[in-house]
Amino acid sequence: MSELTMTKTEREQFLAGVHVGVLGIAADGRAPLTVPVWYTYEPGGEVRFITGGNSRKGVLLEQTGRASLCAQTETAPYQYVSVEGPVTIEQNVDADERRAIAHRYLGQEFGDAYYDATEAESADSVTVRLTPERWLTVDYDKMFG
Repeated sequence: MSELTMTKTEREQFLAGVHVGVLGIAADGRAPLTVPVWYTYEPGGEVRFITGGNSRKGVLLEQTGRASLCAQTETAPYQYVSVEGPVTIEQNVDADERRAIAHRYLGQEFGDAYYDATEAESADSVTVRLTPERWLTVDYDKMFG
């Protein structure tokens, strides 16, 4: 294990923080789809996010049944956590969860505005649960911090 690798506790706490995740999904005959997502995670649990069920992302997740997600810091000393594993797709989206994710990333006022503005398009949405099987981590704070 590298001196820059995070411990299990460190990586789970980092992933539970507020970061925009970059989701990667295999795509036949093309490069993997990589797109930003808002997500939630509690240590020991699953990564959860909401997406359009008929979007390219939703269709590929349904086809492949697997994905990876990378979360990182944007300033030095850099840190990142990447997880990969199977996904489960739930056809129903809990309104409270959708609002909570909006609040997590935008705060209450702008989160409520976003929630209301996207209500109509949420009818096609699905909740995706990614179960982390493999982890990759780097914490340059351990070298330079």
